[in-house]
Amino acid sequence: MQPARHRAPDEVEDRQQLASIARRDSRAFESLYDRYSRSVYSLALGMLRDPATAQEVTQEVFLSIWRQAAEFDPSRGTARSWVLALAHHKSVDAVRRRRLRATEPLEDTQASDLDVVDETLRRLERGRVREALVRLPAEQRQAIVFAYYGGYTQEEVAKRLSIPLGTAKTRIRDAMIRLREALVGVEEAAP
Repeated sequence: MQPARHRAPDEVEDRQQLASIARRDSRAFESLYDRYSRSVYSLALGMLRDPATAQEVTQEVFLSIWRQAAEFDPSRGTARSWVLALAHHKSVDAVRRRRLRATEPLEDTQASDLDVVDETLRRLERGRVREALVRLPAEQRQAIVFAYYGGYTQEEVAKRLSIPLGTAKTRIRDAMIRLREALVGVEEAAP
């Protein structure tokens, strides 16, 4: 351990750098970063055991120093202890965030998560309906597409397909029965 007289000039310089950083002096910030970034990273890594998170904490610490340098009070301790205390507090916060994420219940999903699930289910359902439509005989598929996707009445379907109204009704009914069977079969087969 170095004698106190050798550490005093560093402490004076650190205080001056923090005062300069409070005035937005980027060179003083770079110098302080060069001096303490390894120590801050090592402390964070020791607590977090994750290099990526330790790097994030290091960035948070130096961002806090940039924003809060004016809050440093030399009567409460050295600049080094202030910087490392920030590192410790930010590391503890990161540990707490990690624990919170690990214990977050699944029921607390966000509305956007539910929207994604709903949209996925709609797309799957559309895909199932499309597959079931493809399996229909061409005459039934045409009638059902005109009636349900085109929005045409049974009379309009009959005119468009140039078939009697009774035939249009039968094709639409038979198509609906086949679709229902196909889709119910898919639902029952799903886990």
